Amino acid sequence: MESSAIKSGALVSLQDLHQSSPFFKQGASLRVTGKLQEFSVETAIAIVVDGNAKLKINTQHLRDLSFQVGSIYQFIGELLIQPDDEAILQARVGRNVDGIDLNLYHQSLQLLRQFQADHLSTT
Repeated sequence: MESSAIKSGALVSLQDLHQSSPFFKQGASLRVTGKLQEFSVETAIAIVVDGNAKLKINTQHLRDLSFQVGSIYQFIGELLIQPDDEAILQARVGRNVDGIDLNLYHQSLQLLRQFQADHLSTT
């Protein structure tokens, strides 16, 4: 497989995306979910939040996706870290996931990480 192949988006909660996180790397392929707090048509920048964590999403490459503040969206893309350490996700996929139970989603992420850690440590 070529090194330029697009990687799958690692499931990451916005709370787990901070400077000391292993996911906070230039070009990391991530899948994030959050509530749309703000969207600018002029810049195609969306801001999603989850609890007290927020992330800017560059949506310029997304088509046929309408944005509504207060709705929940999931994005897959690559993390771009600016010189001031501000992170922006360059989205290549986006979808509305209204109706998702975010508490249950976070629980499933924790269980998945626990399973992966247990499985990887035994092999």
